[in-house]
Amino acid sequence: MSIQWFPGHMHLTRQAIAERVKAIDVVIEMLDARLPGSSANPLMRQLTSGKPTLKILNKQDMADPERTALWLAHYNAQPDTQAISLDASVTAPARALIDACHWLAPHRGGMFKPMRVLICGIPNVGKSTLINTLKGRKAAKTGDEAGVTRTEARIVLADDFYLYDTPGMLWPRIIVPESGYNLAASGAVGKNAYDEEEVAYELLAKLKTDYPALMEARYQAGLSPEAWAQATDDALLEAIGRKRGALAAGGKVNIQKAAELVIADFRAVHIGRITLETPEQFARWLKAGQQADKERAERKKALREAGLIGPARGGARRPGKPRPPSR
Repeated sequence: MSIQWFPGHMHLTRQAIAERVKAIDVVIEMLDARLPGSSANPLMRQLTSGKPTLKILNKQDMADPERTALWLAHYNAQPDTQAISLDASVTAPARALIDACHWLAPHRGGMFKPMRVLICGIPNVGKSTLINTLKGRKAAKTGDEAGVTRTEARIVLADDFYLYDTPGMLWPRIIVPESGYNLAASGAVGKNAYDEEEVAYELLAKLKTDYPALMEARYQAGLSPEAWAQATDDALLEAIGRKRGALAAGGKVNIQKAAELVIADFRAVHIGRITLETPEQFARWLKAGQQADKERAERKKALREAGLIGPARGGARRPGKPRPPSR
């Protein structure tokens, strides 16, 4: 299965960001603290190259604090970059981003040189909630689904601080299969872009290894950490479905409903504070994805030169086939 979601308004967003960034002093990229690497848009690195960047690991209250510390250290080690973590609905930490922007662009400030900041991120990462917290009123529409914000907006946070909000934007083709599954599990892509069963299997494969104690506390399966790690994903999903009452006629487990329950439990933090990736893990996934993408491009080039396929067309390419979900 390939997880891709790039509605038409995202093409317009990319164009708007490319134009707006020319007059921007600092770029704020909001990341999901549960999947910081997977929620970092590679298009943004291209569009905002050379601009000081503030990485906000949002939803820290839902993420594993130890892994959040690893990601903050990872990003703070990068040049012209500062990283902070916060819960976008908490006022005091959210105000810290204004100080961080002034640290990144100390030459800006005052009526004659107002700070101009672009805020961007993937869908459903919490930008609108953060903006409303900063303003102290509902300045931006919010919703627990991908793609709520559809147009750019300028928001005045102070007389000399302008914040430009943009719609959430993914990228046309996700070359890291693990990122696609993590984004789907988090709710960053529309429901029609993925299969809940496959996403649930991928989610279980991570959780049974990294968070077996949390899984046992939630689902009361009577398994030790070792047993959780060794159990097949199929057996775990069926056991969870039976425990949670996801049953069809005749007492058979409704796997679709069980998958939806696991994903919902993750999103609602019913399992616990979880982060699906570490900097080291994501670096390995990215390297493998880039290599696979390079090999795919070379195969297509060879086929094209042999006249077996037509010439390359413009626009987003069709996604490559990711690895099948583990069982």
